Amino acid sequence: MTIISFLLVIIFSVIAVRIGTIALKMTGLSREIASFQAQSAFCGVGFTTSESEAIVSHPVRRKILRILMMFGSAGLTSAIATLILTFIGQSAREVAFRFGIIAAGLIGLWIFAYSHWVDQVMGRLIEGLLTKYTKLRVYDYEQLFGLSKGFTISEFRVHKESWLVNRNLRELELNQEGILVIGIYRRVNGEEKYIGAPRGDTLIKSEDMVICYGHEEAIVALSHRVRGIKGDKERQEAIKKEEKFEKIRQAQNGFD
Repeated sequence: MTIISFLLVIIFSVIAVRIGTIALKMTGLSREIASFQAQSAFCGVGFTTSESEAIVSHPVRRKILRILMMFGSAGLTSAIATLILTFIGQSAREVAFRFGIIAAGLIGLWIFAYSHWVDQVMGRLIEGLLTKYTKLRVYDYEQLFGLSKGFTISEFRVHKESWLVNRNLRELELNQEGILVIGIYRRVNGEEKYIGAPRGDTLIKSEDMVICYGHEEAIVALSHRVRGIKGDKERQEAIKKEEKFEKIRQAQNGFD
């Protein structure tokens, strides 16, 4: 009975970590980071990394880790201690038999914990239950968009002399300047309309409120750019600057 209890505690531990992994993943973390941090919290390790800082600064993720730490500290250690006591005073045959049961159980648990098929089935089941009964999809947009790494989301009003007016996004090719237009607010017949994820043929009009993602300096420069030779020159300078940024990023990634 004690051996069965021990194996059940391990099963519970695997399931608890898996639920924690899925829950953290639903807040915007990658599978690898979520799994590592869930396991760390359950074992009470507590790694001090930039990933950990991103988690503890997020209220929903912090709550998930607190629950994992509570369950992790409660059961496994006491179960192991109880299991060891059951071997005291037993004959060699009984000890061998119990070790055989434990070995078979641990092999089954290893398959359960690392089976890709089991992981997929449990992942869909756990995510479905968490989506239905919790509100975990609270993304840390600062981390997702790299807002602490030089990027920003900003908006500006397009003035009538702007370099952008009456040109579509495909023609503007703002990606060459490291800028992505993610939305446009536009007044139509006195009502404000929102154009989300605008396509390449979307035309920029005077008085549009354009929402952009990119380097703040590049977005500010774009908001002040005017039509004509001066604006075209500023455009070329912006492209060269973005190319320099890209080379620096590639060099940093190569170094990392």
